[in-house]
Amino acid sequence: MTDSSSRTLVLRGGSVVDVEAGVARRGDVLVVDGRIERVAEEVPVPDGAREIDASGRYVVPGLIDSHVHVTAGSADLGAMAEDSPYYVAARTSAILRGMLRRGFTTVRDCGGADFGLAAAVEDGLWEGPRVFFGGKALSPTGGHADLRGPGRTVLDDHTCCPSIGHVCDGVDSVRRAARNQLRTGAHHVKLMLSGGVASPTDRIDSLQFSADEVAAVVEEATNAGRYATGHAYTAAAVNRGLQLGVRCIEHGNLIDDSSVALFVEKDAFLVPTLVTYEFLRSEGAAAGLPKASQDKVGIVLDAGLEALERAWKGGVKIAFGTDLLGSMHRHQSEEFRIRAQVQPPAEILRSATLVGAELLGRSGELGTVTEGAVADLLVVDGDPLTDAGVLARPDRNLRTVITAGRVAVGG
Repeated sequence: MTDSSSRTLVLRGGSVVDVEAGVARRGDVLVVDGRIERVAEEVPVPDGAREIDASGRYVVPGLIDSHVHVTAGSADLGAMAEDSPYYVAARTSAILRGMLRRGFTTVRDCGGADFGLAAAVEDGLWEGPRVFFGGKALSPTGGHADLRGPGRTVLDDHTCCPSIGHVCDGVDSVRRAARNQLRTGAHHVKLMLSGGVASPTDRIDSLQFSADEVAAVVEEATNAGRYATGHAYTAAAVNRGLQLGVRCIEHGNLIDDSSVALFVEKDAFLVPTLVTYEFLRSEGAAAGLPKASQDKVGIVLDAGLEALERAWKGGVKIAFGTDLLGSMHRHQSEEFRIRAQVQPPAEILRSATLVGAELLGRSGELGTVTEGAVADLLVVDGDPLTDAGVLARPDRNLRTVITAGRVAVGG
C-alpha cells in the first residue's frame, strides 16, 4: 500500500494470538513502516504514533484464503468470458473490498486474476487483500476450464478476455501456455487434473491432461522458481498429480488413504474448499450456475468433510480455501464454521495463517504476529483458538483490519 511505510502504530493491551504455540498472551504490538517491530508485554508509544486500544480483545494475524477467484462476479463462468473487461474489473473491486472487510489480508487466486489486478491493490488503487495470482488456469479441450457448451466451437483465449482459463493441448502447447503465465509474474501455474462442477462437458471423475503434459507444466514452473497446483477431486486424479510433481491439490473431496500417504511423502499441500459446495447447492441457481453444473454438486459435497478429516488426521498440510463465485462470495468466512465440524478451531486458524503463508513461500512474513513480519493484523472479539465462530462471523466480531501497517477497517 502506498501510505503504509509512513505509519507508526501501537496495538495496546490485547491478547496476542501465537498461532504456532496455540496460545494467546496479553501484550502490545508495535508497528513501524508496515512491519511488526516489537511484540512484548508492554512497549513505549513513540512520539506521533497512532494507538489502538485492544483491551479485552484478541490480536490475530491477517487471514489468508488460498483458493479464490476474485474476478468471478457470476457463477456462470462461460458467460462471464464474454463480459466487458471493464465490467469484470468493477465487480472484482467490490469482491476484493468485501474480502478485506472479512479479515482476509492475503488471497491466492486460482484462475482469473492477473498482474494488473495484483498491482491495482499493491499500488492502492483498489481496496483489498494482496493478491498472489496464477493467471489463467490451464485446461485441455473439454476440460474444467473449457467452458464451451457441446454445440459451440469458437474459442477465444485472448489475454484480455475475462475468462478463468486457457485451453491447450499437447506438450508443446501446454509448455508454451505455462511459460506465458510465468512471464507475467504468476506465482504458480494451475492445471486441471480432473473434471469439475462449473464446467459443462466433463465428468467429475475424468482425468485431464496426459502425464507428459502435466510433467511439462511442473518442469516449467520449477524452472521458474514457482510451482504447479492442480484442480482434482478423485483419488486417481490427486495421486497422479502428486506423483508427477504437482505441489498442491485444490479441493480433493474424493481422496483416500493412499492419497494421504502421497501428500505426506511429497510434502505437498491440500486446499479444501467446502463452503463453495454448500452454497452452490443452496444458491447456485440464483447466482447463475448452469443446470448441468448444479447436477454435479452433490457428488463432491457429501464427501468433503470426510476428506478433510482424513487428511487432517493423516498429517497433511492443509491450507484454507473457499472457491466462491458470484453473489456467494459473501459466505467466505463460513468455511470456519464448516471445518469446525471435524477440526479444532486452532487447527483451522493455522490453515488460514501459517499453512497459507508456507504455501505462498512467505513463512515468517505473513500469517503471524511476530517481530519482522508484515503487519497484517486483526482485532477481534473472542478467542479464535477456542471458538471457530469468532472468525466465521466477522460482522459481529471483527473490529479492526490492518494491512501492511495501514488501518483499513475500523480502528
